[in-house]
Amino acid sequence: MKTTLYVRMSLHDAHYGGNLVDGARILGLFGDVATELLIRNDGDEGLFRAYEQVDFFQPVYAGDFLEVTAEIVHVGNTSRKIEFFCYKTIQARPDISASAADWLEPKVLVASAIGTCVVPKDNQRIS
Repeated sequence: MKTTLYVRMSLHDAHYGGNLVDGARILGLFGDVATELLIRNDGDEGLFRAYEQVDFFQPVYAGDFLEVTAEIVHVGNTSRKIEFFCYKTIQARPDISASAADWLEPKVLVASAIGTCVVPKDNQRIS
């Protein structure tokens, strides 16, 4: 099962100089998309247990549009191993004007991760 979240980074998301968005915000988006995936798969939000791998490849800035995907790649008794990918699909261009942006084709991979979530057996409502 796979799901996708689309979101625009705002000035509120910027954490560092130059309107740079911190990696923790991306991990938060991975958590959000995992929650949706687990609700669709199990009927419960579940709990995030651990990341076994996290990689950041490109910076993200306020004004950028992101596509965040999650896919369950292994189902255990209570565990769900999930692969995450975050792509930049639109890049803000404040160097041109306050409202300029570029559509990125192909989209740019900015981060990926592998993590495990747990849905307690008693909370699994969908088989």
